[in-house]
Amino acid sequence: MGSSFGHMFRVTTWGESHGGGVGVVVDGCPPRLEVDDREIQAELDRRRPGASPLTSARKEKDQVKILSGVFEGRTLGTPILLLVQNVDARAADYEDLRDVYRPSHADFTYEAKYGIRNWQGGGRASARETVGRVAAGAIARRLLIRECDTEIIGYVRSVHTIEANVDPEHVRFQDVEQSEVRCPDREASRTMIELIQDVKESGDSLGGVVECVARRVPPGLGEPVFDKLDADLAKAILSIPATKGFEIGSGFSGTRLKGSEHNDPFEMRNGRVRTATNRSGGVQGGISNGESIVVRAAFKPTATIAKMQKTVSRDGKITEIRPRGRHDPCVLPRAVPIVEAMVALVLADHLLRQRAIGGR
Repeated sequence: MGSSFGHMFRVTTWGESHGGGVGVVVDGCPPRLEVDDREIQAELDRRRPGASPLTSARKEKDQVKILSGVFEGRTLGTPILLLVQNVDARAADYEDLRDVYRPSHADFTYEAKYGIRNWQGGGRASARETVGRVAAGAIARRLLIRECDTEIIGYVRSVHTIEANVDPEHVRFQDVEQSEVRCPDREASRTMIELIQDVKESGDSLGGVVECVARRVPPGLGEPVFDKLDADLAKAILSIPATKGFEIGSGFSGTRLKGSEHNDPFEMRNGRVRTATNRSGGVQGGISNGESIVVRAAFKPTATIAKMQKTVSRDGKITEIRPRGRHDPCVLPRAVPIVEAMVALVLADHLLRQRAIGGR
């Protein structure tokens, strides 16, 4: 069903925002892969709330427990179960929302689909669900490093109208992480932080764009026609809560170019077929071409804001709400490791699929 993703490297996330915990089952991971729970924890620490004044005040340590599938630091080839317990859930903060629909949330649509919903923090619709994605992504990243030394780096490209100047080919992880907003452009980072702080004080929120680059991806990954690599990347990215747009390579800006300007000419470099430019974003015909894969995810402004908003109740009455609870004024800084995780899951799955057909 809708809680599982992938074919050969398959993940299933579970849990609700204010339930006992959240986590993931990873099935299909090859045996004998070295897995260090400290690496998984490091990725969860990047995603967790309460780590910065720019994020939600919810205090979760997000301590991961590996309950199966790993023995003496290596995978067994059997399903891996990762658990993170919720320790700072405050269901009472949502009591006023039991019978009303929050604007731009999934309250109404979940109830329309199932006839029931978890009104405590949104249940499965909450970004708390992404804990499992990030934990699984850390294992996928380890597989990609072992098999092809693939490096995945995400960063904030823009917040509201502030655009960073970043070269995907040369951006460094340490430059991203030194920024509180995870933007490697120092000047843009300072401006973004100031704007987010101002908007937070006013009770409002902001959106923006996360860009992610995957370097040293082997050519040949992707399954035409419907499981193209870029199609699966799009599905993965758009499945992240609050995403509203996806681009790869030149994206929508490529529509403003002529074919003679947009095409990536082939050349020989160090005995390998390469492209002189990378407007394709590392994927041509749905298959990786060996160049860096560059994708962008557009995130809407956080739906929960500390301002009075009009809505309707379950019995159809017009009303107004000012939601309580702890929410990010801008989801972009915490979205970076989630985007990286989803890119890693897609690439790991397609790498195993390529190996299964005897590909290189």
